[in-house]
Amino acid sequence: MEFTESVVNQYLADFILPFTRIAALVMTMIGFGARTTPTRIKLFLCVALTIAIMPAIPPSKVDELLSLPTFMIIGQQMLIGISLGFITVMVVNTFTLAGQIIAMQSGLGFASLVDPASGMNVPAVGQFFLILSTLLFWGMDGHLAYLQFIAASFDTLPIGNEQFSSIKYKEIVLWGSWMFATALSLALAPLTAMLLINFSFGIMTRAAPQLNIFAIGFPITMMAGLLIMWLTFGNFLTHFELQWQRALDFSCYLIDCQAG
Repeated sequence: MEFTESVVNQYLADFILPFTRIAALVMTMIGFGARTTPTRIKLFLCVALTIAIMPAIPPSKVDELLSLPTFMIIGQQMLIGISLGFITVMVVNTFTLAGQIIAMQSGLGFASLVDPASGMNVPAVGQFFLILSTLLFWGMDGHLAYLQFIAASFDTLPIGNEQFSSIKYKEIVLWGSWMFATALSLALAPLTAMLLINFSFGIMTRAAPQLNIFAIGFPITMMAGLLIMWLTFGNFLTHFELQWQRALDFSCYLIDCQAG
């Protein structure tokens, strides 16, 4: 049995091109793509998934492995994987943003922690919402759903196909508006309650100017923020389910597959 140059190039192309799309998803997706996940674990997972998916993918139509068209195809595979993974990041960051809004309005924003996923300082409330939304993502098998999406994308968006048009890149950005809309709707009830509390302090200041409103109002605002956040916490799961369903529907639309 002889291994000619064309056979070796074809085998490498059949491995590298799917590996690029899968690796782009894993490196971007929430949970797997975190900095706390060891790089060797990510690499092993990408290689294992590629080897499992390779038999179901038709041979790649690549004439030369080291050529400009092949590098353009690799870039296309990276964009497909990054686009799917970026949707999961926007879903989780929706609730991180809502937690930051609540923290800043209630005075709890002074307590900040380092986010291990991004390495940035975020308010403790935002970090709490981030952890909770990530746990819900894992609990609802979000990682399995997107691994199924990446496997199905090889049928709907074959390697080297130009169906992944530039119009959808714009729609990915426009879909990000749901992140701000959902975060604002989740934080709307606490924001309204905190506005009424601050309005009450304003009336107290006008009625009794000698009252040190900063010494009294700050701890009351913090305690009221914690109480209001506890009373309105039941809406968290409802908003997560709605945002998660939007993400699944948009991901299906993105790779031209049927939702199911």
